[in-house]
Amino acid sequence: MNSRRMNKGYIILTLTLILIVRSAAWAQDEQQPAPAPVPAAGQDENAVPTVSENPPISAIDQPGLEPHAAPESFLVPGLHFSESVDSNVGDTTAGSSLTSVTRALGSLTLQKLWRNYDVAMDYIGGVAYYDQSGFGLQQLQQFDIDNRINWKRGQLAIRDSFSYLPEGTFGFGAYGGGGAYNLGVGSLGSGLLGGGAFGGQSSAFSGGNGLNIALGVVPRITNFALADVVEELTPKSSVTFAAGYGLLHFYGNLTDQNSLAGPLQENVSFIGSSEYTGQVAYNRILTPRDQVAVSYGYQAFDFSAVGTAFHSNVVQAMYGHRISGRMDFVISAGPQFTRINQQECNIPTIPAASCTGLGGTVSTVGESRLGAAGRVVLRYRFPRTTVSLSYQRYDTNGSGIFAGALSDIVTADARRPLSRVWDAFANAGYSRNSQLQVPGSVVNSGTFNYIYAGMGLHRQFSRNLRGFVSYQFNYVSFNNGCPLGTACSSASQNHVGSIGLDWTPRPIRLD
Repeated sequence: MNSRRMNKGYIILTLTLILIVRSAAWAQDEQQPAPAPVPAAGQDENAVPTVSENPPISAIDQPGLEPHAAPESFLVPGLHFSESVDSNVGDTTAGSSLTSVTRALGSLTLQKLWRNYDVAMDYIGGVAYYDQSGFGLQQLQQFDIDNRINWKRGQLAIRDSFSYLPEGTFGFGAYGGGGAYNLGVGSLGSGLLGGGAFGGQSSAFSGGNGLNIALGVVPRITNFALADVVEELTPKSSVTFAAGYGLLHFYGNLTDQNSLAGPLQENVSFIGSSEYTGQVAYNRILTPRDQVAVSYGYQAFDFSAVGTAFHSNVVQAMYGHRISGRMDFVISAGPQFTRINQQECNIPTIPAASCTGLGGTVSTVGESRLGAAGRVVLRYRFPRTTVSLSYQRYDTNGSGIFAGALSDIVTADARRPLSRVWDAFANAGYSRNSQLQVPGSVVNSGTFNYIYAGMGLHRQFSRNLRGFVSYQFNYVSFNNGCPLGTACSSASQNHVGSIGLDWTPRPIRLD
């Protein structure tokens, strides 16, 4: 079963790469266009499409709040070094041992624009050294690519986000807290590109693979491939289509040095998952600042634990209010229909994976649930401060702890320049995850909560060099973290302090 799931994923990723290569060929063809009328005086014949100030609220793209620079093709390399001190890097319930984490990373960002085709790529990778027995040297790799084909009334975007990281990304704990992420390591751990000529992007559509909580140091691969189309029907109406495939795979097991002593027992394997998603929506502009939409979304989750899978169907009504360059507010809500399919053995207490070997028979049992899903996002740019708040409720992959979870996720972020060379930032997040199905869970717990809060400063030393200092607090709790047959509660926490340098030279123009 696992090989079939992996094969499906490879097929989808292969098709995505073929589309990317073919799109690049189209772009090369555009460099030698057929003769065309001479443009009017002052008109740029190579002008690229501008960033939409108010894209459809059901689309993956969301408008940027920062002033748009002139679109251009460029290449930007970078080097990033940081030193962190973690009070409980293994996430043990009684952990209090200080561990240093040294990271050395290199990055490369490319943006190339043609008349009707754009491509952006972002890579950052290197190593992290954990000064604690059992962890040692770990790789960090993240690669994002975003290809776009534009026409008069629409756009096709093909995107892929791949990472190989030693820890989870919710709260960006793998990089010394929110500070290191915000201050120079690009999109590491965030998934998809967010900036440049393309404006911002929403990760809400990635569903379960958008939530990857860190518990201990266990290397993991995440990948999310996505294709989406925006087509304008009239000046005030449009439709959007999107489809994607996500993968979460863990390497290695938790050990007695790398586990929550109560909830996560020694040599426990996290649960890998794959996800298929689809969405279609209709958007209508009411005023220059107001939009409404209705959408239908589908999610199918499959897990490495034998006999565990579920499907979700979500219908939502959406409303958005946007003020270009200043505010973006979107709210959506609607019913969520979840169908859970579990394989059960006719012999009580025997798992489905071992049933036939013990003379039993396996049957598939289905259960339907009706719930609610929704999202609220507010981003506001004051004259000197930018803040963002979000709340999301949807089915997720369970972060490797559960074989699926209903998750409530809250995040907040604020940034403010203090002077010409100093900036301050703060962020916080909360996630509550309720188990959807029992088979395959690595804990005897119905829910777990994760909280993080961070703050810090960064200083610009020169045009190319800047430094940062940051602090972050992380807390995870299980409502019942003891072995089967017992009842108790369990939690762990850690404090992370970081200091680092980022070297990023001027962009290399490619035009």
